[in-house]
Amino acid sequence: MSQSFKFGLLVFPRITQLDMTGPLQVFSSLPGAEVHLIWKRIEPVPSDTVLAIMPTTTLVDCPQLDVICVPGGYGTDDLLSDDEILGFLRRQAEKARFVTSVCTGSIVLAAAGLLKDYRAATHWSAVDALPMLGATISRERVCIDRNRITGGGVTAGIDLGLTVVSELVDRQAAEAIQLRLEYNPAPPFDAGSPETAPPEIVDLLLNRMKVPRQRRLALVSEAAARMR
Repeated sequence: MSQSFKFGLLVFPRITQLDMTGPLQVFSSLPGAEVHLIWKRIEPVPSDTVLAIMPTTTLVDCPQLDVICVPGGYGTDDLLSDDEILGFLRRQAEKARFVTSVCTGSIVLAAAGLLKDYRAATHWSAVDALPMLGATISRERVCIDRNRITGGGVTAGIDLGLTVVSELVDRQAAEAIQLRLEYNPAPPFDAGSPETAPPEIVDLLLNRMKVPRQRRLALVSEAAARMR
């Protein structure tokens, strides 16, 4: 008889939906998995696209999870000073098998004090925030440090999900899910990281992100001050 595991993914306004739906699809493909989408209220949560996401449980009603996952997106900025969310993550982390994130979700974990003295990954444009909150930067696609598993930006969520399943169950279970999803990426361009993208494309993105990056770093500085 296969073991059942409880997975929970935090959802919040302005979430990058692919950060969440990538690991969601992987976790939901594990036989016997119990998967929860968590927010403060049961009402549609707007993402950073036209897609709205309906939570399945609230912070109060959420059971103890085996795996807690915090996705990213610009909405994470507002979570850095949200004591209700940070407290929930701390409580879940006490007994969770794995504490995980995708993209800028790791900054929220760090603001909760859950990545102090851990290596962690995040979106390439947000790596400067991690050491401000006590974490060490990893540029791995998926970073494993003890029971903290953090993923890079957006599409790394599928890799994160498969890695979690392999650690929680075994490699065979993860490979079966990979095959079911036909996860066999072959991108049309080699522009998926600042190391491989043309310099003009990197500059274009940095210019577009300048204001929100400045806002994020200011909020991270405030979160760091509260942790002292």
